[in-house]
Amino acid sequence: MEAVAGERSNLSGVRHILLVLSGKGGVGKSTISTELALSLRHSGKKVGILDVDLCGPSIPRMFRVQDNDVHQCDSGWVPVFVDQDKSISLMSIGFLLEKPDDAVVWRGPKKNALIKQFVADVAWGDLDFLIVDTPPGTSDEHISTVEALRPYKPLGAILVTTPQAVAVGDVRRELTFCKKTGLRVLGIVENMSGFVCPHCSECTNIFSKGGGEELAKHAGVPFLGCVPLDPQLSQSLEEGRDFIREFPKSAAFPALAHIAQQILDGTSQPSS
Repeated sequence: MEAVAGERSNLSGVRHILLVLSGKGGVGKSTISTELALSLRHSGKKVGILDVDLCGPSIPRMFRVQDNDVHQCDSGWVPVFVDQDKSISLMSIGFLLEKPDDAVVWRGPKKNALIKQFVADVAWGDLDFLIVDTPPGTSDEHISTVEALRPYKPLGAILVTTPQAVAVGDVRRELTFCKKTGLRVLGIVENMSGFVCPHCSECTNIFSKGGGEELAKHAGVPFLGCVPLDPQLSQSLEEGRDFIREFPKSAAFPALAHIAQQILDGTSQPSS
């Protein structure tokens, strides 16, 4: 990542920045961000996650580091490291709250100021990927995030939806947001695409199926894959465990690994 205006910045050592977006809440953006980071880590990459969901910061809990504190250094804030190898680093407002149940009751300008501070003042060091986990919608936080990251030329955005028409309709608006802000769409992920029975492994399409793939075809963007509802995935997120390492035979594993591989393949191709 090139430094802005020739100056060394805290994002100078970050090779690729990608955003995880959705127009709909509850579709699993944080789940996809978490599992993508773990998949990339197991491919030998150093990954950071910037959690800009200021009202619902769930990334710290998903990595079981919610009790950790953020420290200061000469360059700004030191992110929280998930492991001793420092292969995954995190920054979230969840680390800055006095109590985990504290509500962030802020108006737009204060939220926007913190997002800009997160972008400028977190000492990420050298990273292969910085994943930005966003709140639902297309509002102030999203505009501030895209504008703050624009000088660092983000790789693009992954859009997350669930199969049903209501969610797909909201994600269609997110495609419009990306177009208006000049943010490249790396692809669409259909999450919660069927429920995998833990006893017989049969997949039942509780929320229908195919809405994300159809949207991708209609919009002319890549479809990255379907991730089923998987009890082992839910359990690993609740307990802060490494799903990619511990459940390689689960139904969701190949889908998540395939999504990560497509991102890796896209970054390994020479720029046109």
